[in-house]
Amino acid sequence: MIHVAEGVAEVTDTTFDGEVLGADLPVLVEFTADWCGPCRQLAPVLSSIAAEEAERIKIVQLDVDTSPGTASRYAVLSTPTLMVFRSGEPVKSMVGARPKRRLLQELEDVLETV
Repeated sequence: MIHVAEGVAEVTDTTFDGEVLGADLPVLVEFTADWCGPCRQLAPVLSSIAAEEAERIKIVQLDVDTSPGTASRYAVLSTPTLMVFRSGEPVKSMVGARPKRRLLQELEDVLETV
């Protein structure tokens, strides 16, 4: 069981299409695993962004070990992989943990259009 960051929902292979592809807002998906150290480092960053930007972006986590179908559908090879979906399509992908300021800079174009 992954440690779900506060304010960040967990999605699975079963709920992914409805929660992510069917969402009105852009969705940042963190492909994660409970054994992934950098994923744990990223958890407070994602919680903080989820709280501050709740009206502009939805943030969810998907455990690649318990939901391998979705991870393989989007060719996720390492964790953490952050993928942004808009209108059901992946529009941005980033690999690895990063500090909050850098992640917000990388999400600027996504957040500006909401």
